Amino acid sequence: MHHLRASSRDGRPVTALDEGHGPNLLVVHPGGGDVTTWDGVARHLADDFRVVRLQRRIYIPEADIALPHSMAVEAADIVAVAGLMEPPVLLVGHSSGAVAALEAALLDRSALAGLCLYEPPLPTQDLIAGTAGERARAALDGGDPVEAMRIHMRDIVRMPAALVDAMLADPSLRAALSRHSAAQVADDEAIDALGTGVDRFARLDIPTTLVEGELSPAHLRERLADLAAALPNAKTVTLPGQGHTAHLNAPDVLATMIRAVAGQVFAA
Repeated sequence: MHHLRASSRDGRPVTALDEGHGPNLLVVHPGGGDVTTWDGVARHLADDFRVVRLQRRIYIPEADIALPHSMAVEAADIVAVAGLMEPPVLLVGHSSGAVAALEAALLDRSALAGLCLYEPPLPTQDLIAGTAGERARAALDGGDPVEAMRIHMRDIVRMPAALVDAMLADPSLRAALSRHSAAQVADDEAIDALGTGVDRFARLDIPTTLVEGELSPAHLRERLADLAAALPNAKTVTLPGQGHTAHLNAPDVLATMIRAVAGQVFAA
């Protein structure tokens, strides 16, 4: 494994982990953690693919987060890294990373052969954070990152409250989540800043696989269905028995799905 380094549109350096050999996969990790959250999935793919995992700038430990953060910045970072890779590239995004991937495809799809998007929380008919995002920001600014993450997981992602409480009762998990709380709140705000609606994706005719978990929160699956209706060349795949975190709970299952998508995209 080695590091790629690109320069984004604003001159900021963008880094990515680069491992394996074969057809190109560019992965944009979800919120709430850094590039290492997809370690398990990458291990299952690196024998047959070149797996490049972009490190999203706001999730770099101790990052100086410029507010307001924007998905335009994230899209430009993705395009910069994709430009270092020999086409064709399958762009894989997860959660807010999938939102950034979509925006990158709108910005410049020249290197992309296809998209594989795992539950992008798009504000299709209503905002993703809304007033809950305002409460999370207030908690964070008030010096309570744990409460900010509780609001994010319980009221924005809409995970069961008991599960959220159990996660935050684990000292190591609580510390990890708190470490990325400022980035997560900025991430939620950047998604809401896109505004509601998905009409702009109607011109994005790139082959797209939309991935949902059978057990994921209903609003994520509803948002995915709205996006599927807007995209002209999309199909939806369901991961049986999984939710929004298959990258942690079943990395082999998620990798198998990506492998199948890649086989179709690169064979076209």
